[in-house]
Amino acid sequence: MNGYTEGSPIQDAKAPEGPIEDRWEKRKFAAKLVNPANKRKLNVIVVGTGLAGGSAAATLGELGYNVKSFCYQDTPRRAHSIAAQGGINAAKNYRGDGDSVYRLFYDTVKGGDFRSRESNVYRLAQVSVNIIDQAVAQGVPFAREYGGLLDTRSFGGAQVSRTFYARGQTGQQLLLGAYQALERQVAAGTVEMFTRHEMLDLIIDNGRARGVIVRDMVTGEIERHVADAVVLATGGYGNVFFLSTNAKGCNTTAIWRAHERGAYFANPCYTQIHPTCIPVSGEYQSKLTLMSESLRNDGRVWVPLRKGDDRLPGDIPDDERDYYLERIYPAFGNLVPRDIASRAAKNVCDEGRGVGPGGLGVYLDFRDAIGRLGRDAVEKKYGNLFEMYERITGENPYDQPMRIYPAVHYTMGGLWVDYDLQSTIPGLFVIGEANFSDHGANRLGASALMQGLADGYFVLPTTLGDYLAAGPFGEVDEEAVAEAEAKVTSRIERLLAVNGTRTPDSFHRELGRLMWDYCGMERTEESLRKALERIPELRAEFWANVKVSGTNEELNQVLEKAGRVADFFDLAELMCLDALVRSESCGGHFRAESQDADGEALRDDEHFAHVSAWEHSPEGEPVLHKEPLEYDYVKMSQRSYK
Repeated sequence: MNGYTEGSPIQDAKAPEGPIEDRWEKRKFAAKLVNPANKRKLNVIVVGTGLAGGSAAATLGELGYNVKSFCYQDTPRRAHSIAAQGGINAAKNYRGDGDSVYRLFYDTVKGGDFRSRESNVYRLAQVSVNIIDQAVAQGVPFAREYGGLLDTRSFGGAQVSRTFYARGQTGQQLLLGAYQALERQVAAGTVEMFTRHEMLDLIIDNGRARGVIVRDMVTGEIERHVADAVVLATGGYGNVFFLSTNAKGCNTTAIWRAHERGAYFANPCYTQIHPTCIPVSGEYQSKLTLMSESLRNDGRVWVPLRKGDDRLPGDIPDDERDYYLERIYPAFGNLVPRDIASRAAKNVCDEGRGVGPGGLGVYLDFRDAIGRLGRDAVEKKYGNLFEMYERITGENPYDQPMRIYPAVHYTMGGLWVDYDLQSTIPGLFVIGEANFSDHGANRLGASALMQGLADGYFVLPTTLGDYLAAGPFGEVDEEAVAEAEAKVTSRIERLLAVNGTRTPDSFHRELGRLMWDYCGMERTEESLRKALERIPELRAEFWANVKVSGTNEELNQVLEKAGRVADFFDLAELMCLDALVRSESCGGHFRAESQDADGEALRDDEHFAHVSAWEHSPEGEPVLHKEPLEYDYVKMSQRSYK
């Protein structure tokens, strides 16, 4: 897939004109409404029950639509949103430190290295203030100050404290709030819940998304479900790298199936490397553990000044330590954005000053914070994170610094959507991390929870209603359903028939290592061309030699993994092609050929100030459609956090 063809430009036709602060209100007023009696005649499928999917299904059910909600876990509570730790951004300015909707908008556009849409990001900043009120009303136990007001802390890429948090388990508490709202609608009969069901294809009839084909993961039964609209809230694709901070079940199958059916895939090369992860500990490790970015509020990042210094951290005096983020970026210090902190850690380790096994680690030290605030105060803010670190490493972070290293975390790329969150397939809406819309080339910390809940609680219910006002859309053609079902069945049979000698995990591990080496923190034309040569070879070997034990008519996790790995091969190829074509550096996409004298990412706004939206071509090369990015309220400039 070294080649591609360039198609016609693509435009977001739904974003209103006029002052940016008025656009969302203008769009809401222009949206067609569905009266309550007609809502009961309309059916919506929501795939995924994380913060985006759970909040969307709950809200749509409360509005009166008939909702079917699907997840592959045994309960919606096990969606990967539960693992988000540090907090959720909102421009409420409780601290009186200069925050505002406009500043959150500006920080997000700048943090994304000027590769996101102004209209979408401004709406996100506006809606953020409503999310906190919604969550508090649900009983989410946000941290509070002594006087009872909600507390906030700082996150990377911002100089204000706008991040609301619930100790180190914010995602869990927010998900429980959305889950309770969802279960209320299940009890009310507006939402029907399907757990342990995996979406394996999208049903298209007369050009519209009309349903999904799913597999009951317990019995193996292939089921068909139809509706007037489909919403995908299935998260990101970071597990293409095998080792990542994602749950092992996270995959790309749902959005990749939609891509094969005609939904454009935007900016697949934009993957985020998180700087605060527990380093790899062994060759056979199957996933990585994230330590929340919130720890960089009080922890100081450093390495020894001298190469090969193997003394214990407590034996290295301050004048022989390099607090490199504070040195290089004095204005933001340890609170620089994730992409910058990750590359800085890689650079000092490449210099031979890394710590721990293999020299792939830096220290995150709480000595000064404990001395300033006291151990009790630090424990109150981060106690469960410290406990998790000690359980995994056997080291007590109260007594010695944590060791951290960058790892694959979030994916900014995803299915292309317009201002209404609708994909290029009418009736297919995509929310949360599964779409590309808000973060540009790098997501600021604490913005994932913000986007997921903004999409699910506040944006989608309005824009989906505008689409459904033209419904119901009639019976779904049986031929369209049967074709999708046959395609799923054929693929399963093909996987089971190979009967080779290698496990799906072995192929996944090899693909992940290839992606990390050639399309990871740093990409070059040479490395990407190597990847594009090797991925088709590895995929061919997979289809010739994968071993899928068992049968379809049972609980079969090997079969599940094999299907997901097969999709990762196809996605990996598109990611590398997208990274090769985008011969600039921006945010999480760092091309070594495109950097300034200080080693910072060097954008090429003349040639790449656009969204790359890829169209699947079953028989030929993928087609690249470019959506120009225009900035009327933020001036594009070289990012500086110094």
